[in-house]
Amino acid sequence: ARTIPESSIIIEYLDLHYVGNLRLVPVDRDLAWQTRLWDRFYDLYVDQPMQKVVTDRLRPAGLSDPHGVEEAKAQLKTAYGIIDQDMASKAWAMGDAFSMADCAAAPALFYANLVLPFGDTHRWAAAYLDRLMKRPSFAQVVTEAKPYFALFPK
Repeated sequence: ARTIPESSIIIEYLDLHYVGNLRLVPVDRDLAWQTRLWDRFYDLYVDQPMQKVVTDRLRPAGLSDPHGVEEAKAQLKTAYGIIDQDMASKAWAMGDAFSMADCAAAPALFYANLVLPFGDTHRWAAAYLDRLMKRPSFAQVVTEAKPYFALFPK
């Protein structure tokens, strides 16, 4: 057996070896690279700066990094603008079909919105997060995680 430790690679592996009705990585090669681009975008430009802000909240007194936090928040604001523009005319990251990019977007946007809310400033990004939250699989994850929300650093 082989251990596959990275979520994007797990999704690609399942999509390749357990083909179902929903392809999370499009067969079309041009759409496939675009899906991977958005998957990476959400991991690197939404999730990563969000984690910087959260991690700073866990630091001992006197060891915080206010400059790094402000840089991370600026990165999030830039990402929100890109997402807002991109999502103005489509339902999912790749258009009409749910994909691996949406799998990356859901947790990244969920937690980023807790760190730096965007609902009042980026309506298309907020509408996209709302659609993600209503997706049964993600709604179930959020429901099951609710008992642990109090542990999220404020």
